[in-house]
Amino acid sequence: MKIEVRADGAVHIEGYVNAVGRDSRPIVTAEGRCVEMIEPGAFRKELERGRNVKLLLNHEKDKVYASTEERSLKLFEDTIGLYAVADTNDPVIAAKARNKELRGWSFGMYVNSSEMEERTNSIPRRHVKGLTLEEVSLIDMRKTPCYAGTSVECRAGEDTVLEERAVHFSEADYSVISPDYSAYEARIKNLN
Repeated sequence: MKIEVRADGAVHIEGYVNAVGRDSRPIVTAEGRCVEMIEPGAFRKELERGRNVKLLLNHEKDKVYASTEERSLKLFEDTIGLYAVADTNDPVIAAKARNKELRGWSFGMYVNSSEMEERTNSIPRRHVKGLTLEEVSLIDMRKTPCYAGTSVECRAGEDTVLEERAVHFSEADYSVISPDYSAYEARIKNLN
């Protein structure tokens, strides 16, 4: 995560929300305990639908800090995963950025298509092939960002389940934004 607090109080934040094709830590889903992998292309297909995705703080729905509809949030999937670029003038986010309280990213999704892979001597792996992305969240000191189930909640009167996931590649970097992705690419190579 790269964070830049500008002189006018605006905050520019960017980084990977999720790495595709990589196992999560064990999580509990509606289908049971498993590891999960977002398949490459799942985010890309969802983003092509052009639905509005909101930027929240800690999945709290009472305040929207940016959105794709307002063009203050840009999302795309590259060969590594889902990447976010957000700009906000909100004083709460600016204060958390100045105090180095932002720890990572998370996301909330509805799983539309998945396949469970049974594995010998290991817990099952759920391959998420299709999803509806509802929001991406900045995570502060109140939560621990990691690619794990932070919560699963049922919406009243619906059969679908909103699932929240997070990923944390490194401590937030509060320096000037750089478009160099080599550090992320090197970390991904070391995971193999």
